[in-house]
Amino acid sequence: MSDQTSTAPQSRLAKALDSDFFYSFRRSPVAVVSFIVVMLLVLSAVFAPLIAPYDPFDPGSLDLMNGFTAPMAPNDFTGDVFWLGTDDQGRDVFSTILYGMRVSLFVGLAAVSFAMILGITLGLVAGYVGGWVETLIMRAADVQLTFPSILVAMLIFGIAKGVIPIKHHDQMAIWVLIIAIGLSDWVQFARVVRGATLVEKDKEYVQAARMMGRGRGIIMLRHILPNVLSPVLVIATISLALAIIAEATLSFLGVGAPPTQPSLGTLIRIGQDFLFSGEWWIILFPSVTLLALALSVNLLGDWLRDALNPRLQ
Repeated sequence: MSDQTSTAPQSRLAKALDSDFFYSFRRSPVAVVSFIVVMLLVLSAVFAPLIAPYDPFDPGSLDLMNGFTAPMAPNDFTGDVFWLGTDDQGRDVFSTILYGMRVSLFVGLAAVSFAMILGITLGLVAGYVGGWVETLIMRAADVQLTFPSILVAMLIFGIAKGVIPIKHHDQMAIWVLIIAIGLSDWVQFARVVRGATLVEKDKEYVQAARMMGRGRGIIMLRHILPNVLSPVLVIATISLALAIIAEATLSFLGVGAPPTQPSLGTLIRIGQDFLFSGEWWIILFPSVTLLALALSVNLLGDWLRDALNPRLQ
């Protein structure tokens, strides 16, 4: 009995490694490199307190005398050396990037999750129920598509900031940012799920579930939803890169993450103020990190789209 239980996980692992999906992954150098880059950046952000040599947001550990120290060059006053230099407040740029990635990744993942849940729910309801419900949901989606997502996010962010008391702005800024980006990106999930639901709801297994007396909610969640998730996962991966860029854009414009919880976009905005005074490293390294993260996630999503496309099998 113990031999069977010990060999079962190994057989499932071997089956996964021999699958067409994993074979396609191994045969794609772009996917492999993108996955490695994403994992390195994600793990660096998750374990930032262990990796970062300094806590950049602890006021007690800052030394203004270390300000504007060039990368790998000793400071003129303290003699300290920093890998990627320091900013105007003497914060280690390498440490600020690690902590800033945590905010960017958290906002991106949370916003995409919110948009995915909202879009899947509305898409299932629109495709399965039909009638005036479908018309109302899809017309709202069409209206939102006429506006750029970043403008919709800025509008929602501005309205929320006006409703929330000023003393709670910094505490609620990250959550408001997540809701704003999520509400601006639900449309693509809803349209794809609605189209797939229209195809699935007339198939035999759905009709059999109706004849068995299953309710609408059970049919949508337990029967239709598992069969429409493949394109949703692809959209979610690509949307993650777009959400990270949207967060960086909003923070760069000064309507995103607060200075007390700076993201990569906030660090880029701070670095822009000193670009023409010669302190190029303050903006360069956060920008390269954001580019590497967004590009790797986007390339991984492109590969996932091709790998899950049955027409290319």
